[in-house]
Amino acid sequence: MSIIHTDRWLEEDYHQPLNISKRLLKYFEDVTAAELYDYLIMHGMYRPVRDGKGTVEKLKTLDCWNIVLAESKRLKKLWNGPDIPIFIFPSDKNNSQIKRDFKGKAGVAFKDKLFMFLPEDIETNEIKALLIHEYNHICVLSKNKRKDDQYTLLDSVLIEGLAESAVKKILGEEYTSNWTSYYTEKELEIFFSKYIIPNKDVRKSERDHMKLLYGKGFYPKMLGYCVGYYLIQKLIKTEKLSYSELMSKSLTDITKLFVI
Repeated sequence: MSIIHTDRWLEEDYHQPLNISKRLLKYFEDVTAAELYDYLIMHGMYRPVRDGKGTVEKLKTLDCWNIVLAESKRLKKLWNGPDIPIFIFPSDKNNSQIKRDFKGKAGVAFKDKLFMFLPEDIETNEIKALLIHEYNHICVLSKNKRKDDQYTLLDSVLIEGLAESAVKKILGEEYTSNWTSYYTEKELEIFFSKYIIPNKDVRKSERDHMKLLYGKGFYPKMLGYCVGYYLIQKLIKTEKLSYSELMSKSLTDITKLFVI
């Protein structure tokens, strides 16, 4: 597992994020530096602020890069996961959704790389919680080996449920995201029947996919995430399946455990 020395990039180019984005281009195909930065901002990457270099120094003092390195090695062994580069940057201080739903931290996982966006005051177990969630995505994607546009809404819902359930399993419920407690089980069962099942085959490339997953517009906020966590926890409790057993199954096999 390789932790990219983005701390050095930030020391040089914190106030020039497009320069940082240019350094990332070799890890992507068919994208410009501006397009990539816009995409990362959408997922929680920092926008420069006047005292931003202070945030970088605080993250270095917290030893974030070494914490992630040690934990990533442990997770790779635990899940027999792939070797991928990990990029760490500050999170967007002014993103209210990240503060409300994700305790100020955010991330985005691709099949072959992972990004973590951290607030300056993050504690060690919250760093680990984010890494567990995002690296779990990579392990699930690696095992299922589908093209991006082949993933359906129900797949994404289960992927999010598996990832946050891993956080609960490894660190405990107190380190799960705020959204895990937004709704009652009864409400989530209704949401599953009313919103997810009728749209279960909506592909990742379709607009409604993200609206349903994040609960945008008139949908309950964090809809797909919340339902996904509920479904995986329900399988663990009612089907007496261990988390390890679920991780060994394909998304298709997990789906078959539900009467749909």
